[in-house]
Amino acid sequence: MAGRRTDTRERIQRVALELFAEQGYEGSSLREIAERLEVTKAALYYHFRTKEDIVTSLLEDWGAALDDLLERETRPEALLTEYAGLVERRFGPVIGLVQRNATALKAIAAGAGLADRMLRLHDLLCGGSDTPEASLRARLALVAVQLTSTEGGPETPPDVALAVGLDILSPGRNADT
Repeated sequence: MAGRRTDTRERIQRVALELFAEQGYEGSSLREIAERLEVTKAALYYHFRTKEDIVTSLLEDWGAALDDLLERETRPEALLTEYAGLVERRFGPVIGLVQRNATALKAIAAGAGLADRMLRLHDLLCGGSDTPEASLRARLALVAVQLTSTEGGPETPPDVALAVGLDILSPGRNADT
């Protein structure tokens, strides 16, 4: 039964993300999410009482994936590569939601924990250096791999975004010596 509940939860998250992308977070309602899912609002309430609960679950899932990554890996290039994989496979739409609705989502508590994790990821991408250059390179590398999640802009294939991110993070890494 737990597997079925998880499937339903993920389906609700996916449909909510689609609706939020189309109409914005503030422009979407639980009623519309329920209608798109072809369930009653009561059935939706069983899993999520509010839109904020849905977004909180998405941010918590992203945070848990980051925790796992940050526990397993500390090498900057490997970290960026694995993070890019998370963005591509699972969290690109969530990143897009946060980027498009930053003001509306500011009050969601799960966002603060996620911000702390992203700062830790940034620090690890700096590779132990505290120079302004290392910090900027880490931020730009993160932006490069997250650009694939923005809608309405030019299409950037994930492998290209990762290659650019890695070049920014470690210039000359593939240079012949």
